[in-house]
Amino acid sequence: MSETFAKKEKEKKKAKERRDKAQKMQDRKESNTKGKSLEDMMAYLDENGNITNTPPDPRKRKEINLDDIQLGAARVEPENVLREGVISFFNDAKGYGFITDNASRENVFVHANQLSQVVKERDKVTFERERTPKGISAVNVKKVG
Repeated sequence: MSETFAKKEKEKKKAKERRDKAQKMQDRKESNTKGKSLEDMMAYLDENGNITNTPPDPRKRKEINLDDIQLGAARVEPENVLREGVISFFNDAKGYGFITDNASRENVFVHANQLSQVVKERDKVTFERERTPKGISAVNVKKVG
């Protein structure tokens, strides 16, 4: 009869696990879904796509044009490719600068190779944007006026 404390705790733990298991089994028996009628197990979608237990009203049915269904990514509308801006900074010695886009107010990098004329700061220009490995750059830059 010299049971150790650890042995007693182990027995208590096993007894608790057996009680829990018996309780779970009893709960499963009480919430048993076997033997339900087909109508009790049916689920429907209403006109808004929500799951419900009542059939949808056929009068609320909407016809969908198959051409309106779009598979894949959203269509991308082409943006205005010719943009206007102002030269905010230009370093002639290094051959690069920045244009402040009038529409988005963001600075766009421009290299001297993309200039059709010599420009200086505060000149108004038109340009196109191009994605490069280092970010957005201005190309086909033309001085206005």
